[in-house]
Amino acid sequence: MNPASHTARQHWIGVLARARRSELQPHEAALRDIEYQLVRAPEIGMTLVRGRMGGNGAPFNVGEMSVTRCVVRLSDGRTGYSYLAGRDKVHAELAALADAHLQGAQQGHWLTEMITPLATAQAERQARKAAETAATKVEFFTLVRGEN
Repeated sequence: MNPASHTARQHWIGVLARARRSELQPHEAALRDIEYQLVRAPEIGMTLVRGRMGGNGAPFNVGEMSVTRCVVRLSDGRTGYSYLAGRDKVHAELAALADAHLQGAQQGHWLTEMITPLATAQAERQARKAAETAATKVEFFTLVRGEN
């Protein structure tokens, strides 16, 4: 896999993981319209989340979170993977099917019809959230008292 296609795949897997199940459901019939097998049926597990104070401090364990993963193989041999936050097995299976479809000859169709609109919706949600957060920002300052 060349670096450009690797980066593209990272992008669409991220978009699929951040998508809402309701956003994938309109594509469900098309995604399932092929013979496939569950290599790893959707399963729920836990993962440790690590953080850094200020983004660059010493790492520390924030806590654990639920994740769901799934692996599918289409009848033509393409394999799709998904890992997503939360406990939604249907979402994980649809995301894995989408990953497998995106590796095929119809990649342009899936990018145009599914990934681009999902990425746009996610960017809009992120911008809206950033604007709401910025509206509540408080600037603190310190007054220096002189010694008399």
